[in-house]
Amino acid sequence: MFTVMGITGKVGGAVATNLMAAGNKVRGVVRNPGNAKEWASRGVELVQSPYDDAAGLERAFEGAEGVFAMIPPDFAPTPGLPDQKRTIAAIRKALEKTRPGRAVFLSSIGSEQTSGLGLITSTHLLEQATRMLPIPVAYLRAGSFMENWLGARDHIRSSGEMPFFYAPLERKFPLVATQDIGLAGATVLQEGWRGVRVLEVDGPEGGTDLYETAAAFGSALGREVKAVQLPEAAWQSVLEGMGMPADRTELYIEMVKGFNSGWIHFGNPETEKYHGPTTIQSFAQIWVE
Repeated sequence: MFTVMGITGKVGGAVATNLMAAGNKVRGVVRNPGNAKEWASRGVELVQSPYDDAAGLERAFEGAEGVFAMIPPDFAPTPGLPDQKRTIAAIRKALEKTRPGRAVFLSSIGSEQTSGLGLITSTHLLEQATRMLPIPVAYLRAGSFMENWLGARDHIRSSGEMPFFYAPLERKFPLVATQDIGLAGATVLQEGWRGVRVLEVDGPEGGTDLYETAAAFGSALGREVKAVQLPEAAWQSVLEGMGMPADRTELYIEMVKGFNSGWIHFGNPETEKYHGPTTIQSFAQIWVE
């Protein structure tokens, strides 16, 4: 039996789906059971608990062969990351108490760095807090989610332009579909190892540049789609237009600068490579359909 946090989300849901397809029992940690009725109908045991409640997480982790753990995504967190820090502390305490066979954590590209990470600071803190647990641990340092562009689908359809914060457009960025992160998570959870593993998780080997990304969406839409570089001076207004509070854009902007400067990167020593099968072309086609 494996416990999965984030089961109602894309990554956790993909982890659970792949575990069940392999014949495993799954227990899901949910904050609102009403959002997980489909999982219950599929035979998943649900444990209701806030993610920052160590006692609730202990109930969910108890007796598990492995645990998939993650921090809920938040693109505009409270300054100082208090919510994320409480969640990290609860996860660590629950794992220390229950000691499942192993734990796999959703982390992020760049989490090995100690500064200049912006939003990725939360997964850096997660890794630092859990590396010394008395169980085998693995970190899935995922590249940029392909799904992050779905919020701009209407703009892409209507304008024929795909705007990017990342630069330069010709650089090959490590992109990955959430279904492939879930596949990686389920695969690693079913493996045995000692100590600490770190996996850099992205799509097909070689990476994808942003001109190719825009062309893939254009091909799927049956029209030309141009890659457009957003100038740094426009970032603040664009983020506010996306609904981000004006006083909470700093971490997102710092993260983008880290990507664009090359500070946040893959290719680190002593890491395993996991290349998911989903290309940007196949992802874009599914998105359109």
